[in-house]
Amino acid sequence: QVQLVESGGGLVQAGGSLRVSCAASGLPFRAYAMGWFRQAPGKEREFVAAISWSGGGTYYADSVKGRFTISRDNAKNTVYLQMNSLKPEDTAVYCCAAARVPLSDIPTSQSEYVYWGQGTQVTVPS
Repeated sequence: QVQLVESGGGLVQAGGSLRVSCAASGLPFRAYAMGWFRQAPGKEREFVAAISWSGGGTYYADSVKGRFTISRDNAKNTVYLQMNSLKPEDTAVYCCAAARVPLSDIPTSQSEYVYWGQGTQVTVPS
């Protein structure tokens, strides 16, 4: 049974930093590209960042580029999202997801992801 379990969310003041993690089990982690998505209240879920299976390639939404960093540790079956210079508009439930794609691909479309975590809440008060 595949499980993706996020952790590390919380409340942080604007301008602060937070790192969320996603621990994967039940799948060959190295064979999957990983992504982070977020959904704010009343809004559609949106792409945040993705990383290739090796970690050698990454891609970011324009809204987080330069502030967020995605990384992975294949030995620990874990993907991370380091979030710096947080803004109130970053408030959302952050979910990780796994995609089985060709090795060099960095998928950004939700339809490419087959496994999803439940999410962790990140709140940045205005």
